[in-house]
Amino acid sequence: MQDIPEIAATDENRSEQQQKSADAAGGESPQSTGEVTPSLEQLLRQAELAAQEHHDAWLRAKAEADNVRKRAQSEIASAHKFAVENFASELLAVKDSLEAALAADNAAAESLKSGVELTLKQLNSVFGKFNLSEINPAGEKFDPHRHQAISAIESDAEPNTVLQVLQKGYLLHERVIRPALVTVAKQKAVES
Repeated sequence: MQDIPEIAATDENRSEQQQKSADAAGGESPQSTGEVTPSLEQLLRQAELAAQEHHDAWLRAKAEADNVRKRAQSEIASAHKFAVENFASELLAVKDSLEAALAADNAAAESLKSGVELTLKQLNSVFGKFNLSEINPAGEKFDPHRHQAISAIESDAEPNTVLQVLQKGYLLHERVIRPALVTVAKQKAVES
């Protein structure tokens, strides 16, 4: 039974030593402040909870990024699909004019011609709104980026000059969508 008082004395000695070391360090012992240092298990639980919160936040951010990407792809697909919507709606008036001309019974040639001229004027207006312009290079120097030579004819004109336009070309915002089909001049052969 003598061992018991020694254990109690040892616990008292430890308390006194902790108090002395805390006083020497300029602080108070944990027992005197009422605070208890968290155990390793508590620290581990706190770290696991923080890790779970960060993982959940990462999953939400990843899902949001995926949603944004899918939404952007859908909008791009829709923009491609309906890119010509305004152009098409402007062309409907031209089509209506052509149908009206064809529906007219016993129309005189002169009235048909004036109707077709008005329809062409409408079409040119639509082309102007959407920056669709003609390439009509008669008399100009041949440009392989805008013209397609069908044939070359001997002529007194300067070589590589466009003599005749067989089919007009078209530009959309300065990009060739159809080159002009042309006949170009070539130098006359010298007879000896």
